[in-house]
Amino acid sequence: MADTAPQTLDSTHKLVIRNIGLMLSGKIENPILDADCLIAVGGKITAWGREADMDTEGTDTLIDANGCTLAPGLIDSHVHPVVGDYTPRQQQLHWIDSTLHGGVTTLISAGEVHMPGRPKDIVGLKAMAIASQRWYENFRPSGVKVHAGAPVIEHGMVEEDFADLAKAGVKLLGEVGLGTVKDGKTARQMVDWARKYGIQSTIHTGGPSIPGSGLIDADMVMETGTDVVGHINGGHSALPDDQIICLCEGCKAGLEIVHNGNERAALLTLNTTRELGKLDQVILGTDGPAGSGVQPLGILRMIAMLSSLGNVPAEVAFCFGTGNTARQRELDTGMIETGMCADFVLMDQAQHAPGKTILESVQLGNLPGVGMTIIDGRVTSQRSRNTPPAGRIPEVVRQ
Repeated sequence: MADTAPQTLDSTHKLVIRNIGLMLSGKIENPILDADCLIAVGGKITAWGREADMDTEGTDTLIDANGCTLAPGLIDSHVHPVVGDYTPRQQQLHWIDSTLHGGVTTLISAGEVHMPGRPKDIVGLKAMAIASQRWYENFRPSGVKVHAGAPVIEHGMVEEDFADLAKAGVKLLGEVGLGTVKDGKTARQMVDWARKYGIQSTIHTGGPSIPGSGLIDADMVMETGTDVVGHINGGHSALPDDQIICLCEGCKAGLEIVHNGNERAALLTLNTTRELGKLDQVILGTDGPAGSGVQPLGILRMIAMLSSLGNVPAEVAFCFGTGNTARQRELDTGMIETGMCADFVLMDQAQHAPGKTILESVQLGNLPGVGMTIIDGRVTSQRSRNTPPAGRIPEVVRQ
């Protein structure tokens, strides 16, 4: 495992990935691209298409995909990091590195709530949020991008506190409802202050999880008006069906389905959003590390589960964990688009898995095998130690 500081490729560094068997865009409106080659310069996507029509000369890093599928790196919209690549919740080291081996290249904090002795006074919670944002900005475990520094709102916070947090670089709020603020009116005021200063918010949805949390029902979710409805399928306990349907109907926010939630409620959310024409609002997270443990393959498992049991084409389900999240979270990754970060996962149908293609295999509920991850144009992992072995493996020809 390589623990690294963020690195910027030379602006002229050219990455070429050739012999791509299938390219997934991350865009739900056009999930499959007609392309077998992709070029990135300086860690940003510049072109994709048919290799015969592209300028592949002067390549610094050349990767032969050997017929594998290329997709944007997966995004986990809901994690609870603490410090570095360690979580005291499970006394586990290197959980982020393991997550990378599940094809995830970006993690988004819903609050560093498992920090032992987490401060709840205003000065302390602001200090911890700023420190968390800084240490993951300065340090990428195994190269993974961790968007952290997500304070849990507490009574006594005023508008100036949110202005201070934003000025210091904090861009997220932890799950509303995990702190002392339990009523929609107070929460809405703080969410509005956060939004005013460019800070995105998520709300805890469903029954209590950690000590100190409580029930957050549909009425409070609607009144609070956060940017993301966190674990709409419960974390762990889900709301009654009628309340989930109400949220799907009434919310314009990201509707986040998590691995650590209720699978039946996840499928209800999926079916309801499909009927409403709102599949573009569905995003995915794991809600780990948590009492259920760490789920390095959590996002892949959610994609396979929603595709197979929810009768969604696999290429669309992959958008839930890539482009949908990128758009809801306003990220510069998660889609094959000019200027986006060159963050990718290369994968193939698992050996001996049923299905004629990787997409058919995933829609039958099988996980693909991850052969390589790339972040900002750099190879960050090769054959996954966690997924089943892929039928085909990409190769670094020149680096």
